[in-house]
Amino acid sequence: MGLADLWRNYKVLIVMGSSLGLIHWGWYHLKDAHPQNRTRDALPEPGIVAFVSTGRPSAPGARGE
Repeated sequence: MGLADLWRNYKVLIVMGSSLGLIHWGWYHLKDAHPQNRTRDALPEPGIVAFVSTGRPSAPGARGE
């Protein structure tokens, strides 16, 4: 069984297997390179501190009036 017979008999398996592998590899690298996943130089503020209000509500009819 030579290379020509291998290609002729398993063409779909070779093409689809390599395509699927390259698509998964590309998707993995696209997800890894997303701007939100990059680390920043400064430490991010904890989430609980970002939502704590220190002043009075500014909108009329807001809670607390």
